[in-house]
Amino acid sequence: MDFNDCVNFANENKTCYLATVEGDQPRVRILGMWYADETGFYFQAQTVKALCKQMEKNPKVEAYYCTEDFNKAMRVSGKVKFITDPEIRAKCIEERPFVKDFGITEPDNPLLAVFQIYTGEAYFWSFADSMKEADIPRIKFGE
Repeated sequence: MDFNDCVNFANENKTCYLATVEGDQPRVRILGMWYADETGFYFQAQTVKALCKQMEKNPKVEAYYCTEDFNKAMRVSGKVKFITDPEIRAKCIEERPFVKDFGITEPDNPLLAVFQIYTGEAYFWSFADSMKEADIPRIKFGE
């Protein structure tokens, strides 16, 4: 397995659970990932959300992707960075038209948060791995 397997799995199972930390309290929410590629995993949110404030204070996150039947899962632990590139932000608005329902129509809108898990490690898990989690090889990516 390599990082391309991770990218493909995430793009096939875009709904994921994303964990952040607020102080010493974990916070988990379900998100629809925008896309994944060889540079990482991309998401969109609104800057007023607690999610964004938590990631600004602590960029470490974990995402959990799984198949609909829960037979295969992938964990991604890493760091996020916020995307300021106007071309990527414009592409987000174009490809995720529901963002306009929040009044976000231009890439420089300060309400738009585009962020990426850009570095970290991932691993796959199935029920067969239930007692062997520590032995599962990790796939490193990013910097």
